[in-house]
Amino acid sequence: MATLLYRLGRFAFRRRGLTVLLWLLVLFGAGFAASSAPAPPADTFSMPGTESQKAFDLLEERFPAAGAEGASARVVVRAPKGERITETANKKSVADLVGDLGDNPGVTRVTDPFTTGAVSKDGTTAYAVATYKASGTELTDAQHDALDKSLRSGRSAGLTVEAGGDAVKVDTAMSGVGEKIGVLISALVLLLTFGSLIAAGMPLLTAVVGVGIGISAITALGSTLGLSATTSNLAMMLGLAVGIDYALFVVSRYRSEKLEGHDRQEAAGRAVGTAGSAVVFAGLTVIVALAGLSVVNIPVLTKMGLAAAGTVAVAVLIATTLVPALLAFAPVRVLRRRDRAAFRSKPLSPRKQRKAAKRAAEQARSHPNLGARWAGYVLRHPVAVLLVGVVGLGALAVPAADLRLGLPGEGTMATDTTQRKAYDMLSASFGDGFNGPLTVTVEAPKAAAVAKRVAQRFAAQGGVASVAPPTVNPAGDTALFNVIPASGPGKAATEDLVRSLRGSAGALEKDTGSEILITGQTALIIDFSHTLDKALLPYLALVVGLAFLLLMVVFRSLLVPFKAALGFLLSVGAALGAVVAVFQQGHLAGLFGIDQPGPIVSTMPILMIGVVFGLAMDYEVFLVSRMREAYTHGATPAEAVVTGFRYGGRVVSAAAIIMISVFSGFIAEDNDLVKMMGFALASAVLFDAFVVRMAIVPALFALLGTKAWWLPKWLDRLLPNLDVEGAELGHGPAGPLPSSRGPKRERELIR
Repeated sequence: MATLLYRLGRFAFRRRGLTVLLWLLVLFGAGFAASSAPAPPADTFSMPGTESQKAFDLLEERFPAAGAEGASARVVVRAPKGERITETANKKSVADLVGDLGDNPGVTRVTDPFTTGAVSKDGTTAYAVATYKASGTELTDAQHDALDKSLRSGRSAGLTVEAGGDAVKVDTAMSGVGEKIGVLISALVLLLTFGSLIAAGMPLLTAVVGVGIGISAITALGSTLGLSATTSNLAMMLGLAVGIDYALFVVSRYRSEKLEGHDRQEAAGRAVGTAGSAVVFAGLTVIVALAGLSVVNIPVLTKMGLAAAGTVAVAVLIATTLVPALLAFAPVRVLRRRDRAAFRSKPLSPRKQRKAAKRAAEQARSHPNLGARWAGYVLRHPVAVLLVGVVGLGALAVPAADLRLGLPGEGTMATDTTQRKAYDMLSASFGDGFNGPLTVTVEAPKAAAVAKRVAQRFAAQGGVASVAPPTVNPAGDTALFNVIPASGPGKAATEDLVRSLRGSAGALEKDTGSEILITGQTALIIDFSHTLDKALLPYLALVVGLAFLLLMVVFRSLLVPFKAALGFLLSVGAALGAVVAVFQQGHLAGLFGIDQPGPIVSTMPILMIGVVFGLAMDYEVFLVSRMREAYTHGATPAEAVVTGFRYGGRVVSAAAIIMISVFSGFIAEDNDLVKMMGFALASAVLFDAFVVRMAIVPALFALLGTKAWWLPKWLDRLLPNLDVEGAELGHGPAGPLPSSRGPKRERELIR
């Protein structure tokens, strides 16, 4: 692997013009394809195999005129203070509003609250339902604007008018604030790390190119593969972060190789052969984790995972080809200003290269940097560092035991939105459960009689506020009716009610020979959470298992990938605990712009696990591959740890800070899932990079010693030798890679 990438890096460096031209053609080609492609499809949500989805499919088949898939807007009107909505003037204003709604484009039916009985007991509030032919995701801007205009006309008549439902437009577009904040902080970190504007700008430039290609490809293939506009959110977030990090490691390694005396082309080849190998395998772990989301069997998650995996693959290709090509245009200016003078003249002879490498090694040993000093401290106090790290992360993970999953709804929206206002008005006037009705479908030869019996049984159950009369389709083989819970959506009592109703439905099915299905928002949330719960363990087994095999091949060890997986579980647990504490329990909610704490978005934990596992393995590969490299070149296990931190500690820290800044920027977004994902990923990277990889990992290496690199001989013979640490590159013009053995100063670090 290292030799292949070494040759690829030298080729890209030597043919820099051709390489850059090819990538520009790919970028502009993807952009042109995206601009000329049909509009991406609207977001669709389906959960194959669940009761809720089966009920939706049945309604679409048996009640096509009811518009089971059609959008609806529930328009809530309230009379001025001290008046009743049934007064003549207010009643006329409501009638005008209903007529105006019926004239809107795409509306098939509007209910009159005075004929349907949709008036509150105190007579102050009523609601009308406007039903559309198209689904909520298919409504046009003109239809949304017409609805908004109708609401304004009702308000001009003196009524309080708000609207909820999937026909009301929700702005889910990314504002771009997150990306800008992340890129700005990343640029500052890169500048401080490299001390060169060109070196700092190169990872940013290549990351933007990679994200541009990835997002353009998703847009271009949207109509063909059914990728909606929101599919690219995760791809953009992750592609930007890993794109910067992968380029950062290659550029940093090039600078190290250059300072050790290698000529420009050789330094580029070695950088791609060593750091590039780590990038390839780190990228593979991320891709495995993201592609593994397909085991959940929820199409929207599968598409998000595969789209993001494709963007990560582009970032890997760019880091191993475009980055060395760009280095060829500024081979010396990527160095710090004080290091440039020695390389402006003609290339060094082999003898002078060896002297330069020796001076660089001696300088590093006699003046250990912060990473080497920290590694020495951990090696001297491994037990204390290990206990503090494990106990600290364990304490942060405690709130995760209180985790409640749910889907974002109108009750969790910002208080200034019309959906939230309509939700609160209905709850106050009609009861908490009114916003979470359950839809019951009954399929039987004599559906009317069976549905009546089922409705009576359900009405007698505790926790039910009311049951509507059943409606039967023209064929008489299917009926439906609504059940209003006494408790609000998202409440544990409502979830218990759904389970209880389904249990009663099972007994009634045997007695009546019918099929009874329960759906609705609350039932949908329960089915969604149950689907994710069932998929979580298989997903973890798949991802951790495949990554374990990859890391075992990379490091030729059993214990290194095992402790990497355990460290990942610690960081994920701590991050999940932090998310629950802030977003569910409300601690520091105001600081993060959370209007109302509530259940954690159901998709967040599994998405976070997939992404964080890949990123955790990134740091493991980047940091430990340096240790493995030193170990294979003759260093003791302790000296290998110091060497790994001397060369990789600062770069891994910079990479983690960049990741944290990119993900933290998305906390500023209004989209609930994006905000929560940004916070979760930033927290997980913080815990994983600076606690697990920087503290727990070296402490374990100190305690394990040579056992950390143990691999049974029979297994060693079976595994392919991919030479990720670049052992075959150790005999270039500048001689072998420097060993960390020998000098007294370094040995003192680990005493």
